[in-house]
Amino acid sequence: MTEHHDALETRSPDAREADLFARLPAMLSAAMQAPAYARHLGGIDPAAITDRNALSTLPVLRKAELPALQKQALPFGGFVPGQPGAFGRLFTSPGPIFEPEGTGSDPWGSARGLYAAGFRPGDIVLNTFGYHLTPGGFIMDSAARALGCAVIPAGPGNTEQQMEVIAAYRPAAYAGTPDFLKILIEAAESRGVDIACIKRAVVSGAAFPPSLQAWVRERGIDAYQLYATADLGIIAYETSAREGMVLNENLIVEIVRPGTGDPVSEGEVGEIVVTNLDPHHPQIRLAVGDLTALMPGLSACGRTNARIRGWLGRADQTAKIKGMFVRPEQVAEIAKRHSEIAKLRLVVGRADETDTMTLRAEIYAEPPGFVDAVSASLQQITKLRGVVEILPLGALPNDGKVIADERPVG
Repeated sequence: MTEHHDALETRSPDAREADLFARLPAMLSAAMQAPAYARHLGGIDPAAITDRNALSTLPVLRKAELPALQKQALPFGGFVPGQPGAFGRLFTSPGPIFEPEGTGSDPWGSARGLYAAGFRPGDIVLNTFGYHLTPGGFIMDSAARALGCAVIPAGPGNTEQQMEVIAAYRPAAYAGTPDFLKILIEAAESRGVDIACIKRAVVSGAAFPPSLQAWVRERGIDAYQLYATADLGIIAYETSAREGMVLNENLIVEIVRPGTGDPVSEGEVGEIVVTNLDPHHPQIRLAVGDLTALMPGLSACGRTNARIRGWLGRADQTAKIKGMFVRPEQVAEIAKRHSEIAKLRLVVGRADETDTMTLRAEIYAEPPGFVDAVSASLQQITKLRGVVEILPLGALPNDGKVIADERPVG
């Protein structure tokens, strides 16, 4: 049994990049058969989009916008070229957001994430992700079955019956949230049920802090984290190296400054933007709303794709200030107006029973009248007055925050 799922995982980074961008123009052409994507992409020439610089010029589509866009043209808002009946399954996620599933054996491309966690042919998998209307259960189910595993479609909850099926089928592996894994372990311990058969796990959908990781490990379960969304399946997965999460194949992942489509430098925290290579369900620069950062170098596990630090928070930092919504896009617009600005953070506070705004700016240079000019831009763009504070390069934290709401709660 090999350590890697297939040869794609160990090809050179240059070969992977060349392959992805050689396939991208055809996928863009397919996407533009969908009326909403044709409008969104503004008549681009797909043949010209052959590297990351060219890709970064295309507009970002924000996942947060999809519910409203889909409502205008149900079910998919005109962003899917085919008809709903051409897909294998049809789902809805909170929002609501409507998502189709392809017809292949591993339509979400997620099998390699489970393989990296040690799932192997013949394993029995207790899958506790939900199967009702949302895609989570099927993302893991199809991945496990593509590997040759048998799946118990348990779904979440009903702990007593979960104990019964574990005792009967003796699953070797678990898939679900880390929270529910803890519930199952505690339930087994309190009832005297032997669940030592479960040796491996993939967890997603909730925080898995080091304290809980250690607690699970002490009980003989080797658990790996997956970063997945209902739109894309597994985007990145943890490996035996335990150093960040390796990006999935057949995805082009960018990290951009929140509120923009501008890629950040390696190591800087920003928003995850994904382009897939599925012509039946294309997603072009989909901003999923989560923060992460690219890690330098390659994984010690031998996989050569780039790595991310995992989930580092939410990118949607919209704040309501004095009755007005202020968004990261507006802060980004201020930076575009003034080339001297390297990085911005709008800090929202409270003083004398009123909201305050302080725009903290890392700058390359401070020409005469600079503070007044930036103050004027802040007021013009947000319709609110605020203070501008000049900082040296590198002074702001690397946490992806564009708007920091520091008002006291309660």
